[in-house]
Amino acid sequence: MARAMKKRSMKAKAAKKPAAKKATTRTPKPIELYYWATPNGFKISIMLEECKLPYTMIPVNISKGEQFKPDFLKISPNNRMPAIVDPDGPGGRPISVFESGAILQYLGRKTGKFYPSEERARVEVEQWLFWQMGGLGPMAGQLNHFKGYAVETLTYAINRYANEVHRLYGVMNIRLKDRDFLAGKYSIADMACVGWVNLWERQGIDLDEFPNVKRWLDTVKARPAVQRGMKLGLELRQGIDMKDPKVQAVLFGQRARTA
Repeated sequence: MARAMKKRSMKAKAAKKPAAKKATTRTPKPIELYYWATPNGFKISIMLEECKLPYTMIPVNISKGEQFKPDFLKISPNNRMPAIVDPDGPGGRPISVFESGAILQYLGRKTGKFYPSEERARVEVEQWLFWQMGGLGPMAGQLNHFKGYAVETLTYAINRYANEVHRLYGVMNIRLKDRDFLAGKYSIADMACVGWVNLWERQGIDLDEFPNVKRWLDTVKARPAVQRGMKLGLELRQGIDMKDPKVQAVLFGQRARTA
């Protein structure tokens, strides 16, 4: 009798136990991408596409000086794009990030993709990411400026940067001799470089001279996410004359702000 009552009591308790709540999947808020279609901008649009992260592109028309607007300077105090605002940042609070290399690292940590957590593998990626940030990007950018935008032909400057860009292609070609990608596996280092290497013709580079770089470029550009990232916002640049003195004054004539 006592055993039967105990069983009935256990059944009653089980009946009163509230049903487990169903897990709800929260839709992530889109990342705000402050962007213009340049090699530096491509780095982040490619990464967002590769990680399948939802994002909203907010154009920053650098030819009109939109990078100097106060609201943008709160996000990117160096008045350079790209920059992002992630509404779902650390601790669930929004965070803004400027500088393309820092953004790539942040998104890599956030998603666990294309930026390994194991220290030796991470160092490999970081070496080539900062090689681009400190070498390939700035040197190719200066070459592009003196070849395409300078109001006078400065042979010394053109040769200086042409030689350095050629040297950097050689470094990259040797690195890719026995590996598919710069850090072994496809990573944010490759995303950082592809937009710059894609301008090889404008830079006066004979890509046949660097067959490993050529193979790498074809491989990276064949990725659908890279194609989407490098098409983003191209239509917004149509009709802009980069040699217009007013545009050049905005892009190249800025000095320090005092406040």
